[in-house]
Order: sequence, then C-alpha cells, then structure tokens
Amino acid sequence: MLSKEAKKLKIFSLNSNPELAQEIAEAVGVPLGKCSVAQFSDGEVQINIEESIRGCAVYIIQSTSQPVNEHLMQLLIMIDALRRASAESITVVMPYYGYARQDRKARSREPITAKLVANLLETAGADRVIALDLHATQIQGFFDIPIDNLVGEPLLSRYFKEKNFEDLVIVSPDHGGVTRARKMADRLKAPIAIIDKRRPRPNVAEVMNIVGFVEGKTCILIDDMIDTAGTITLAANALKESGAAEVYACCTHAVLSGPAIERIDNSAIKELVVTNSIALSEKKKSTKIVELSVGKLIGEAIVRIHEHQSVSKLFE
Repeated sequence: MLSKEAKKLKIFSLNSNPELAQEIAEAVGVPLGKCSVAQFSDGEVQINIEESIRGCAVYIIQSTSQPVNEHLMQLLIMIDALRRASAESITVVMPYYGYARQDRKARSREPITAKLVANLLETAGADRVIALDLHATQIQGFFDIPIDNLVGEPLLSRYFKEKNFEDLVIVSPDHGGVTRARKMADRLKAPIAIIDKRRPRPNVAEVMNIVGFVEGKTCILIDDMIDTAGTITLAANALKESGAAEVYACCTHAVLSGPAIERIDNSAIKELVVTNSIALSEKKKSTKIVELSVGKLIGEAIVRIHEHQSVSKLFE
C-alpha cells in the first residue's frame, strides 16, 4: 500500500486487461484514472485522458496481447498523450510483452521486433518499463531506460507447494526453459527432467525423448508462455507414455491461440495453471485451467519503485 508521504501517483488502464488493472490499483491503494479509448470510423485509435495528470507519476497497464497491434498502438498513443499533458514520469506496465519471441535474427533478413517495440516505447516517451517474465531476458538490454522484469515462477511454485505432492519432478518442455524449471525445482525440492525436442517450423513441435526419470512421478511442466499448446501437450502426452503418474502444467502467459484449448482438453494434462497477465476470453476458458492473479505482485512493484525501495525482494 502506498505511503501517505508519496508524491502524486496515477494508474491508467487501456483495453487489454481492465480486470487486472483494477486489481493492481487496489493493491497500490489508488483509484484507476479516468480515460477513454475509442476509434474513428476507419479504425484509428482515439484516446482522451479525462483528468489532470500534470506533475504526476503515471503508470499505464497494458498487455500487448491479441489483438497485438491494436493494443500496442493504444499504448503508444496513450504514452504520447500523457507526455503532452505534462506527466512528471511515465511507467509502462506490460504484464505481457508482445513480439518478444522475435528477439534475434534466426535466419537471414529477419527483423528483431522485440527491439523495435522497445524503440517505439522509448520514442513515444516512456521513462520506465515493468514487465513480467519476458520471453528472453536479454530483451532488457534492448532498452536504454530502466526496466524491471518480474517473475511469475514463485507464484506458480506456491500454488503447487500447497498441494503437497509426493514423488514430484519438474519438467522443462525444451532446453531453453531449464533455468526456469531449475528455479521451481529448487523451491519445491524436486529433481528436474527435460523434454528433448526439435521444431521443424514455427508452432510445430516434435518430441524426441525425455532426459530424466519420470516413471511413477507427478510431473509439473513449466513454461513462460503457451501459445498454440502444441509443445506443452506433446510433452505431457510423452510424459504419460513414459509412465508418469500425473501431469500438471503451468505458465505465466496464457496466449492460447488457435487450437490451444482443444489440444489442452484432449491432452494428458490434468490441470493447467496460468496467471492473468493476459485476460482469458470465454473462448479460452477450460475446466482444466486454473488462473492465478499477479495483481498484488505488480502492485507491490509499483509501490516499491514509486517510493524508491528495492524491487529484488519480489524475485524471492
């Protein structure tokens, strides 16, 4: 909760996740700022800030989730509006950072759109960014302004710790997620396993083999995001075929596009635990999905940044 001595702070929400923004505002102890987001008949975004923000530290809550381009454009226009309205500082809170998967040139003549988005945010006038589980941690280096990359793994780990599983093993669905799996394994005092796979083309994964012992174990697959759910469901089915007793899965960002829900419902996954960094539409809901809130986590980060306190405690 914000201290009484703190300077003026305002939190605004755009259209991507107003429910999460409300939770964050309640955690900070301030009401959501008043603004409207509309469109001209040709689709251009029109934003109006309906209260004075002169001299205020302003925080904008916006995940650049589907529709990605519209939400990104809303955010850029909002930053420009705040800068022109004389906000003292503008902090962009992006629970989900879109375009993060294109963080390097994997092939010739490819763009690096994660860097492009960073440039756009800075050029629009952002002074700081708060993100949650960036797809690649090196994206922090794409910014020349401060960025705090919060982590969702402690929240997910606490959920599973309360279940008191026995014979537990934490599974990374690929080699790139081993560090994330290791952190959860250390927290839950469990061994890890790794799914060795190759991806012949984007959004198509092929499981090769499992490194580690999973027979008779309760397995928890952990990833930063689940998009079409091809990787995670293939991994879950492979674990079950290798003798796993039960398979759970978790991630921070539930993108869940295309056939994701159908794949999850038809897979060996008993329960999929996600955060509300991305708002789940009715089409993206399933009886297997459990949603945890990151509102308090982000709210505490805002308070700590605003009052010049350490943020490192939130990584524990």
